[in-house]
Amino acid sequence: MARVAIIGGGISGLGTALMLGRRGHPVTLFEQDTRQSGTDPDQDFFHWKRPRVPQADQPHSFLAPVRTVLRAEAPDVYTDLLARGAREYHDFDWFDRHPPHRDGDEELITLRTRRIVLEAALTEAVRREPGVEVRLGRRVGALTLEEGRPPRVTGLRVDNETHPADLVVDAAGRRSPVPAWLAAAGCRPPVVESHRTGITYLCRWYRLRADGPRDPGRVKTGSAAAFALAGVFPSDNDTFALSMVLSTGDPTRSALLDPDVFEAVLRRFPACAAWLDLDPEPRSPVLAMAGLDNRWTSLADDAGPVVTGLVNAGDSLVHTNPTLGHGVALGLRAAQHLAGHADQVAADPTGYHDWAARTLRPWFDAQVTADRANEQRLLDSSALPDRRAAALAACAFDDPVVMRARAHVRHLVRTPDDAYGSEEVDRHLTAWLAAHPDFTPDHDGPTRAQWTALIPA
Repeated sequence: MARVAIIGGGISGLGTALMLGRRGHPVTLFEQDTRQSGTDPDQDFFHWKRPRVPQADQPHSFLAPVRTVLRAEAPDVYTDLLARGAREYHDFDWFDRHPPHRDGDEELITLRTRRIVLEAALTEAVRREPGVEVRLGRRVGALTLEEGRPPRVTGLRVDNETHPADLVVDAAGRRSPVPAWLAAAGCRPPVVESHRTGITYLCRWYRLRADGPRDPGRVKTGSAAAFALAGVFPSDNDTFALSMVLSTGDPTRSALLDPDVFEAVLRRFPACAAWLDLDPEPRSPVLAMAGLDNRWTSLADDAGPVVTGLVNAGDSLVHTNPTLGHGVALGLRAAQHLAGHADQVAADPTGYHDWAARTLRPWFDAQVTADRANEQRLLDSSALPDRRAAALAACAFDDPVVMRARAHVRHLVRTPDDAYGSEEVDRHLTAWLAAHPDFTPDHDGPTRAQWTALIPA
C-alpha cells in the first residue's frame, strides 16, 4: 500500500484522504489552518473568517457527481450530510409528475446545502478513519526530491521535519505553492492555462422565519437582465442565498454592497423577488468575490510527467469559477480515481494525467466557452440572446425531454454539443417553437434605466 501525504484539508483533500484510507493506504493530511468544521453549521459558516477560501461563504448547489461519488465511496458521509440538513432536488421536480423513467434519470439530483455542511460531514468521517492522520496548523514548506529523469518527489518538508511518502497529492487549491516549488527545484514547469473571466459575484444569505411562509411556489431559480444574472440558491436548514453575477467593468457594482441597494435591485428579478416576498431574516452582509479565473494546471507536458511521486487534485488541478458549479464535483471525481489507482499513480502518474485530460478537461473547456459568452453578453447589453439557446432554456421548463438534456449538461453527464445536438431534442424544440410562433429572446430582469434608477447618485 502506498504511503500518501496530502497538502490541504479542504473538500478535495478530505475526500481524497477518506477514500484512500478506506482502501488501506496510510494517509497523512497537512492543513495550515488550525480549525476544522464542527457540529454547528451556522457558527462555522457565519463566523469563521477564511480569506484563503473565498468561495466558502458563496452559495453552492452540489451536482449529481457529488452525490454519486459519496454514495459509492462513503455512504455514511452522505447519510450524515442529509441528517445535517442538506436536501435533494431532482431536476424533474419542476414538473407535476416525473416523465417515464430512462436509465440514469435517478442520478440527476442536486444537493442543496452550504459548502460547510459537506466539509463538516467529511471532517467527521476522516476523524473516525484509523488510517488517516490529520495535522492541523502544519504548513508544508517544500517538497523533497531525488534526482532522476524526471525527478521524483519523495515527501514533504514541514517546519524542520521531513515526511516521507510514496505519493504526494497537492490539494492546496487555486493558490497552491507547488508549481513554484517545482520551478525552484529546477523541474520542467507545469503547464498552466489560465483564462480571466471578467465577472464578479455578489450574494447575501437569508433564513426563512419559523412563523413565516415557507415556499415561494413553483418559481424558477434564475432571472436575467441584459447586463446581469441573478439567482436563488435554496440551501440547508431554511437558509438560502440570493446571488448576482455582473461584469467587473460595471460602474454600479460597488453600490450593490449596500444591502438596501442590493435588495432593491434584486426585487426587479422575478426569481429573487419571489423569495424576498417571504420576508426572510437577513443573515449576512453582501459578500463579493472577484478576481476569478479558470485555470488548468497539468504536471505533465508533451515529454510526459514533469515529476513522479506527485499529482494534483481539486482546484490545484482544475479551477473553474462557480457559475456552473463544477468545482466540488470534479474534485471528488479526481479523489475517487486516485483512491482506486493509488499504487499505479505512485509508480507512474502518466495514467492519472491522461485520465484527467480525458475526463475532466472537457468540462474546463466548456466553462471557458460559457464564460467568454457571458462576459461578452454582460458587456454588450444591447445584444439579445441567441434565439435557439434562449428557446432551449425556455422549452426545458415545458418539455421533460429538453429538461433531461439540460440536466445532463448541468450534472456533467454529457457536453452541451452532445446533449443539445441530438435529433430528439431538435425535434422537441422544433415542436415547441411551432407552438410558440411569437417567441422572441428577452430578459425578465430590469432594463438598464430601471437598474440605474435604484443606484444612489
